[in-house]
Amino acid sequence: MPRMEEGAEAMPPRLADGAVAEKRALPAFHGFAASPGWAMVARMLAVIWHSRTGAARALAEAAFAGAEGRAVLLAAELASAEDLLAAGGYLFACPENLGTMSGAMKEFFDRSYYPLLGQIEGRPYATMIAAGSDGQGAQVQLDRIVTGWRLRRVAEPLIVNLAAQAPEAILAPKIVPLPALQAAADLGAALAEGLATGVF
Repeated sequence: MPRMEEGAEAMPPRLADGAVAEKRALPAFHGFAASPGWAMVARMLAVIWHSRTGAARALAEAAFAGAEGRAVLLAAELASAEDLLAAGGYLFACPENLGTMSGAMKEFFDRSYYPLLGQIEGRPYATMIAAGSDGQGAQVQLDRIVTGWRLRRVAEPLIVNLAAQAPEAILAPKIVPLPALQAAADLGAALAEGLATGVF
């Protein structure tokens, strides 16, 4: 299972936008970004994210950039069942809080689960977890939920360990190491390519 530890040796970033390669404190983003007409493309990748201190958002934005126009970026607070029906595959990104996925991400699944039950079976998915230490609790919880949808995992979980343990570090805005952002971008690119070419 890919894991990125804080302080890992940086790899040259291949992202076109340097603002994605280095995470800084950003204003709140609660909407979505996509190429024009995304809802009409059934094979589009939906990157659905929630973030408290910026790490999961940075991973989601890197994956979105890596998809190069073949993805839609959706905040979990606003993502709807219709958004998921319009996409061909999913990349879920969230932090682990107290050993589970964040509350806003869980609420997204709570309100979307039954409207989508039996309608998206077999579609591919992957996950990215921003964690302070482990990340497995959120990962297992997310996998258990999407098992009910009968989604098909097509990539190993990407768990980014930022080693935030003290309360001040946990609450502080996060800077995601470049190797982790590159891994997220590569994952977004691979998922988008797989959907576009019919591999998934």
